[in-house]
Amino acid sequence: MASNCEKMLSKIKIPLPDMLNAVLDLDSSAVIIDQIKNLIKICWSKEEMDRLRNSAGGDKEVLGKCEEIFGELMMVPRIEPKLRVFAFKVEYPSRVSDLKMWMHTIIAATKEITGSVKLFRIMQTSLTMQVLRGSNVECGLDSLVKLCDNVYLMHDFCKLLDFGNDLVHLEAASRIELETITNKMQELFDIEEEVNDEFLASENDGANFVGYRNVVHDFLCTIDGDKQLLNILYAEVGGLVNSYIAEYPSGVRFKEATNILTRFVETFYKSREEIERQAEAEKEILEKRKMNIKQNGNL
Repeated sequence: MASNCEKMLSKIKIPLPDMLNAVLDLDSSAVIIDQIKNLIKICWSKEEMDRLRNSAGGDKEVLGKCEEIFGELMMVPRIEPKLRVFAFKVEYPSRVSDLKMWMHTIIAATKEITGSVKLFRIMQTSLTMQVLRGSNVECGLDSLVKLCDNVYLMHDFCKLLDFGNDLVHLEAASRIELETITNKMQELFDIEEEVNDEFLASENDGANFVGYRNVVHDFLCTIDGDKQLLNILYAEVGGLVNSYIAEYPSGVRFKEATNILTRFVETFYKSREEIERQAEAEKEILEKRKMNIKQNGNL
């Protein structure tokens, strides 16, 4: 245990008092988050500290360093919750930013999909063409799946319409799991609860920690404001996705739909590129024939 303590302490590169001041100010500019996480790992209970003393094996240097660090940590009431609040504060902006980006992407993609007249025409035309060919399809989405697997039909279809610019957020949306958004939202709510618990508990920490309570209060206000915005976005995502999925047979998930559409777009453009290459090759052959005819006529 003592050796583990030494390893952990070796990863902390700034003086502990400076780190604790940064933690109490929730100031991430001077502290690397990994150092805080390492410090959390050595926040022992009194019983663990007793075991540390017993396991030191006479190595007073290691024991002394660990005891010194432990003593400084214990001077701060509930040091581990405070370290955790600090870690949350450091990682919080990126968590919120990711959630906003994911939800804005899904909202934009869903609006593009449902608002694209070109895509609607493609799906309707594809459905009609495949029904006439005797294919068993239930909806336009099913027809796109079958269309992607039919090279010849896809080549014919590519001549109908260009639509890719209508769906600029589709590929990014296809990589986002709605379940991930839900889980990340819940994690933020859990963080808010833990930060609030520490804020309430710190009321009795004394005059030396008034500044800490103020910055934690400000952090809670930030969380509350972001939570309101995220809830609005989350509700919009749910409404748009449910409305879109309702158009298809039961069991179709949003990610499945976006994956199908993404695959169709990719296949569409590959087929169109192949058509353009074939057209260019045919043009070159025709020009060579004309050249040969012209040369033969001059003989």
